[in-house]
Amino acid sequence: MEARLVAGLPRDAGWQYEPKWDGFRCLAIRDGARVELQARSGKSLSRYFPEMLAAMSALAARRFVVDGELVIPNGKTLSFQALQMRLHPAASRIARLASETPARLVLFDMPFGVGGANQMQRPLRERRAALERFFAALDTGHARRFVLTPYTWSVDEAEDWLARVGGALDGVVAKRLDGPYVPGERAMLKVKRLRTADCVVGGYRLGSGSREVGSLLLGLFNREGLLDHVGFTASIAARERKALTQKLHRLEGGPGFTGKAPGGPSRWSDERSGEWCPVRPALVVEVCYDQVTGGRFRHGTRLLRWRPDKTPGQCTDEQLEREARPSRMISELLASGRS
Repeated sequence: MEARLVAGLPRDAGWQYEPKWDGFRCLAIRDGARVELQARSGKSLSRYFPEMLAAMSALAARRFVVDGELVIPNGKTLSFQALQMRLHPAASRIARLASETPARLVLFDMPFGVGGANQMQRPLRERRAALERFFAALDTGHARRFVLTPYTWSVDEAEDWLARVGGALDGVVAKRLDGPYVPGERAMLKVKRLRTADCVVGGYRLGSGSREVGSLLLGLFNREGLLDHVGFTASIAARERKALTQKLHRLEGGPGFTGKAPGGPSRWSDERSGEWCPVRPALVVEVCYDQVTGGRFRHGTRLLRWRPDKTPGQCTDEQLEREARPSRMISELLASGRS
């Protein structure tokens, strides 16, 4: 099941609201001796999380499919960056990280029950009850790797989660209590808590097959006064691209990023997509972002407006809301693993 982004949570009756955790969505599948972690894309995540495979293999239940979110606790927080570090080709590094920063699976649905019974056509309230029975039966030492997500039927409480939890959540999901489990369809609704930041334009890339700007490279000044690259925005109106390209040409020749700079070509990008042009740090834009990982915007940002009233020096990295800050909800989540 997928979620469709909406501006606000539904307020009519018949909805269940759950935190949208900031991790890797996956299905945990066990069929006898076979255990598998399957990403939303259909690709296997199994080799990257051996501690979860061991935990699944140790359970008394030998057939089930649960839907959940892989997370990695880091002290009193959750770290998306620690999840990304697992996606590495070296088995020795994966084994070391699995020991140093073990993952947990936050459970929120159960399309196939214990014994393999297909529950996808059953309403959510029945699947949730089956999931709670599955979780209550966890009684081995490996059961601490599993956590049951909280939920509420109160939209006011769900909106309070969004307001107070900050970077610990990726948002809140709304599910119909009478709804079936529908793979691949956007049968859920999600609301994300978006933030804004004023950023300096430190460079740009041309659009693919174009001589006009395709994206702006964004920077923030660090404590040492150096301009670090923190992300990009490509949401530039077509009618503005020609004039903006001309303005950027006039700013070329500047230092661009004096701290962390954009990367060049890599295994994820070709030579063309790695090219960028530095400019003098004179333009300031306000952008909307969702999450920060490793001091950078995790996804592309949305350009909200130009800020001619702001000086570049006012654009510091103190604006960024760090990922998964400590909160009561995170503490409760980490304390709820079965032991």
